[in-house]
Amino acid sequence: MPAIQSQIDPQSESFQREREQMLALIHHFRDCEDRVRNTSNSQESKFRARKQLLPRERIALLLDRGSEWLEFSTLAGLRMHDDDGDKNVLGGGIITGVGRVSGVRCVVIASDSAIKGGTITPMGMRKSLRAEAIAMENKLPVVRLVESGGANLMHVGEVFIEGGRGFANQARLSAAGIPQICVMHGHSTAGGAYLPGMSDYVIMVRGRAKAFLAGPPLLKAATGEIATDEELGGAEMHCTTSGVAEYLAEDDADGIRIARDIVARLPWNDKLPLRPSRTWKEPRYAIDEIVGTVPVDFRHPYDMREVLARIIDDSDFLEFKALYGSATVCGMGAIEGQPCGFLGNNGPIDPQGATKAAQFIQLCSQSGTPLVFLQNTTGFLVGKDVEQVGIIKHGAKMIQAVTNATVPRITLMIGASFGAGNYGMCGRAYDPRFVFAWPNSRVAVMGGEQAATVMRIVTEEKFARTGKTPPTDAMQAMRAEILQRFDMESHAFFATARLWDDGIIDPRDTRRVLATTLAVCRDAEARQLNPNTFGVGRM
Repeated sequence: MPAIQSQIDPQSESFQREREQMLALIHHFRDCEDRVRNTSNSQESKFRARKQLLPRERIALLLDRGSEWLEFSTLAGLRMHDDDGDKNVLGGGIITGVGRVSGVRCVVIASDSAIKGGTITPMGMRKSLRAEAIAMENKLPVVRLVESGGANLMHVGEVFIEGGRGFANQARLSAAGIPQICVMHGHSTAGGAYLPGMSDYVIMVRGRAKAFLAGPPLLKAATGEIATDEELGGAEMHCTTSGVAEYLAEDDADGIRIARDIVARLPWNDKLPLRPSRTWKEPRYAIDEIVGTVPVDFRHPYDMREVLARIIDDSDFLEFKALYGSATVCGMGAIEGQPCGFLGNNGPIDPQGATKAAQFIQLCSQSGTPLVFLQNTTGFLVGKDVEQVGIIKHGAKMIQAVTNATVPRITLMIGASFGAGNYGMCGRAYDPRFVFAWPNSRVAVMGGEQAATVMRIVTEEKFARTGKTPPTDAMQAMRAEILQRFDMESHAFFATARLWDDGIIDPRDTRRVLATTLAVCRDAEARQLNPNTFGVGRM
């Protein structure tokens, strides 16, 4: 059994130093997540006065008790638009994730209506679109918990056009045979009224839910007609007259009960093939040790096998071409009995590492084995020797292989992700099923030191052509500015705010996140849908 033998001493001073630094990063991003929740929970008295549940209480009631909940992009939009990263940390004003509803894994998309009335920000809109893409690719039913003031009018120019893609996604999901259940807890106006209109099953809460293209003020301004919001779009009207809704709920909890009942009556898991029961052993090394295994500074090297030893079953790893292109680590392991191919980095990707990775990716595609990428690379190796060997063509092989792989791919950003290394290791642009990041990860075209050195050389050469020398103070200022900018724009918070990943995770949750996402992918590969050409229209 080729079990990895760890060379790390958890009692060593260096291990403890790295552990403390990683724990500080974990505390920082957890603190930001807490600010989102605290902002939402601060409206509790208003919700109670309206006899409503808070948004996260709705999700908790929807999900099977004690089941897993994998939330996406908790810090979407951080320090963007109305999110200042301090007092107003908004999480995009929407909550998305995968969880079990009546035994069925579903994508849940919930308005965080306690934050700015659930109005849709540009990054909140993109967060919702990403959740819909996950549902489509992984054949997961969608449950929406809706209470939204519609597009944030201060940023409508960044929401309007792309926002239409959400309704197109709903139409495609329905046509693909993927059910969509919508619980309307409150208002959903204008474009938001199409959320229930494009869903397959609609539940509206009596006295609270409203859906109309134009509310009473706009109606009066546009046509002179006077009507109450109940007459225009109340729950009872839509259940008895318009036919927009199928089910009338008495309150939030009743609406969620009906949604769970609908999911329970879908024969969603009935056609999945019976699988042989799998047994597995936990890793031989404690998952808690992972926070001291990886340095927070990407410039400090470490052995990727030490990470694998703490996340794969029984720390059992069959390495592929261990003596060839050794800075690129490839091999077979398993997560909770699910066989996987793993690719990781112990440095830049050299020509041998690129060709090895390309071959390994193709072999995993041949055998139907999912791929897990553990990114920690400063990119493809550069220099006269590797250029003459053909690093461009060898790197192209790797990018060709990762682009055209026919098996599910999951990417974890656990260190540096620079330049074309991000591409070869299946970064966001290569459409992995899921991408998660550790809080120490860095994503950039290159490191800040390299960028500053390049700009210094270019500037010196520019001045040299005129026979001059660049001012020392200006050069130092330029260097400081580049380092500061690259430090900020390569930060994990910068990346996750822009949905370059599906969220930052605690490194100690890596095995759990992989187990959940691999199970989602496995079921998706086996599930047969019942598509139609149009999608389900409201009759």
